[in-house]
Amino acid sequence: MKRASIHGSSFVERGARVGAGTRIWHFCHVRAGARIGRGCTLGQGVHIGRGVRVGDGVKIQNNVSVFEGVTIERDVFCGPSVVFTNVRDPRAAYPKDPAAGYLPTLVREGATLGANATILCGITIGRHAFVGAGAVVTRDVPDHALVCGNPARLAGWVCRCGARLAPRAGRAACGRCGRRYARAAISPRRAAVRPRGGRRS
Repeated sequence: MKRASIHGSSFVERGARVGAGTRIWHFCHVRAGARIGRGCTLGQGVHIGRGVRVGDGVKIQNNVSVFEGVTIERDVFCGPSVVFTNVRDPRAAYPKDPAAGYLPTLVREGATLGANATILCGITIGRHAFVGAGAVVTRDVPDHALVCGNPARLAGWVCRCGARLAPRAGRAACGRCGRRYARAAISPRRAAVRPRGGRRS
């Protein structure tokens, strides 16, 4: 794999690590202690905070700030102007002590965050979940869930490939890639779609 490509207008601080094949475009800032995996793409104006972890194959579109306390697993897509937070009660006159730590946010493997989505801190976005454009996510999102709105609410289920699923009698098959799933309802807030036979998620 080729070495990382970093545009001359961007600044990667000493102590940050950027994986092979990653492309960092114009006016980006990667803070010390950040770890960016292999084969990633950072669009124009992206900020990666101290200690942030970004997995392999992640695509972060223009004008996204990934603040300290956020972990992004492999193959995640962050649309333009996605907003992450790391403090629930910010005050300019009463700044939080970074030594005390920020509320962690985890975006699991293969998830998609639509353009202008806002992700509040202290939550987990499940594997292959899909957050609709402009959604405001205030609680955990299950694996394969589609959430939309403000506050974001469950609007359906999506396959690993991104296609909508239409569960019937507790099962679903993807019309695009053929993967099959079984739905296991743990509770109304923690429902999950699990792969079942055939091609696995």
